[in-house]
Amino acid sequence: MTVDPVHAAYTNRAGEYIEAVGKIEHAAVADRDYVLAWAQSVDGPLLDVGCGPGQWTEFLREAGLDVEGVDLVEAFIDDARQRYPSARYRVGRAEALGVPAGSLGGVLAWYSLIHTDPERLDEPLKEFARAIRPGGSLVIGFFDGVAGESFDHAVATAYYWSVGSLAEWLVRAGFTVTDARTRQDPGVRRHGVIAATKA
Repeated sequence: MTVDPVHAAYTNRAGEYIEAVGKIEHAAVADRDYVLAWAQSVDGPLLDVGCGPGQWTEFLREAGLDVEGVDLVEAFIDDARQRYPSARYRVGRAEALGVPAGSLGGVLAWYSLIHTDPERLDEPLKEFARAIRPGGSLVIGFFDGVAGESFDHAVATAYYWSVGSLAEWLVRAGFTVTDARTRQDPGVRRHGVIAATKA
């Protein structure tokens, strides 16, 4: 059995990660506003892919949306179920969402693809395209920089992306990019977000 280094790293540091960024209040107000506005525009169920300790899932559920959180780290799912018992969570992977084709209105992938090897980014994007119904949408949060360049993330090796590079990947996966923006907040890496609609 092959050990997934990202899974192992997050499992080993789950408590530390939850303490550092596990509340919705840790997210910038601008990001909360953006994600909520997007989610409220979606017709159909939402999947929060790479939900971590579940703060975004709960945030959207509290807003009255039909949302489920999925993460590969069991410790995150266990914590999310305890802290946010009214929301739905399960173990799963971005490359295998475990939902029928065309069953989702939208997917939120908020910094959940940052550890994906650049040569394999097509795998989760194709799975998102399979799961999202025509006209449904996707939002990806990412670190903006030189596309595919790695850096030492606090937990495991991560990769920068650029709006242009992600747009190309999304088009190849069957999406049309509808919005893209970047922002530099003090003291942190440059933030990027891209939204796209399933053709």
